[in-house]
Amino acid sequence: MTEQPTGTAVPEAAAADAVASVPEPAAEPAPAAPRRSRRVLWAAARWTAAVVVCGGVGAGTAMGITAMDRTDVPGLATESDGRWEYPRLRLPALPADRPRPFTEGNDGEIHYADVRELLLPAPVGATPDPELTGGFVSTEAYLSLYAKEFRDDLRKHLADSTLRHVAARGWTTPDGTRTSIHLLRFSSVAYAESYKDLALEMDGAAGPKALPDGVEGVVPEAFADDIEVPETSMYVYREKKPYGPEQVRWAYVQAGDTLALITQTRKGEAPAVPFQQTVTLQNQLLG
Repeated sequence: MTEQPTGTAVPEAAAADAVASVPEPAAEPAPAAPRRSRRVLWAAARWTAAVVVCGGVGAGTAMGITAMDRTDVPGLATESDGRWEYPRLRLPALPADRPRPFTEGNDGEIHYADVRELLLPAPVGATPDPELTGGFVSTEAYLSLYAKEFRDDLRKHLADSTLRHVAARGWTTPDGTRTSIHLLRFSSVAYAESYKDLALEMDGAAGPKALPDGVEGVVPEAFADDIEVPETSMYVYREKKPYGPEQVRWAYVQAGDTLALITQTRKGEAPAVPFQQTVTLQNQLLG
């Protein structure tokens, strides 16, 4: 006979249930992050937002600059094309109740403004000519621009005309280009045209009869149509090769009662761009 163990025996299933019913100890809560870590995270978030905003602003600025012309952006400019920098031009005031030369009622196409105030000013950086300061000059001073063989004939035509004044201005730019502008004001458009046609004998193919001093051959030139001034006429020439140590460019502008002579001379070759610019601006002042 088998001997039974003393004490109360616990079935295996009951023991397993008992073990399962014992609650596991609760997990300890994670330690709170230090305050410094939170500040670091918050600063990082702020810097991230700032970078995003700055990136957007930078992209917008770049788009704005690329959409602008280089000359519109401060500090950037295209390479100079040879034009000179002139002061801002303004038409002079007229005497009371006097019209502009090409307005209704001014049949003589007369410039009632002081002809000296219609002279183009010298460009920035130019050295003024001490003999051509923007005032009135003598007829002989004007005639000295032409070769000697033409002066007597021109002098006779001027004596027969009703020439009122000759105003002149001159300057030399740093590149050595010498410029002179003479404005001959007659009593009406009829006299101005008569002197131009009979004395100077302007011809589109052969050029004018009277040539500047030292010039032997002439080549007529033409300007672009978009820079022409209504009611005025331009006649533009340059000295033909071969020429001496200097080249001459000159132009006449006939605007009502006033005839302008613009000349530019430079050692080697007279540049075309500032010449066209100067003639165009003087034409605009007269028109």
